[in-house]
Amino acid sequence: MTTTAPRADGRVVALAHHAARARLESVLTRHGITFHQSVTLRAVVAAGGSAGRDALVDDVVGSLKTEASVVSGVIGELTSAKLLEADPKRVRLTDAGRELYEATSAESAEVTARLYAGFTDEELEVTGRVLTLITERANAELASGA
Repeated sequence: MTTTAPRADGRVVALAHHAARARLESVLTRHGITFHQSVTLRAVVAAGGSAGRDALVDDVVGSLKTEASVVSGVIGELTSAKLLEADPKRVRLTDAGRELYEATSAESAEVTARLYAGFTDEELEVTGRVLTLITERANAELASGA
């Protein structure tokens, strides 16, 4: 008996997101950090290892769709853990923060490779285009207050 794949909709996308995120969080938990902390570390790394505090907060708020106060709290947690150094204007990655980011990124890449194995480049490109467009539309509606 062959079943047909479900048509992509919000539920299918959400199920895939939550399953993949749960798998990622199992990697992060082994390293003693949360998903929000990981996203914040990634943003600092993407900024070259140092970022303006306000720009970092805005970046992570945009990624996680959370409140600035939550992100500020995460920066505080990472600073307390000596993974970031922060002053009122800038946030910098410490050596320990870089090592942790590299370790979790390497493990996450292995998981991602397994989850995405067997898809053609064309399938991944189409999926990427569709999900990017959905993200852009949702962000536009959030920005307009719709």
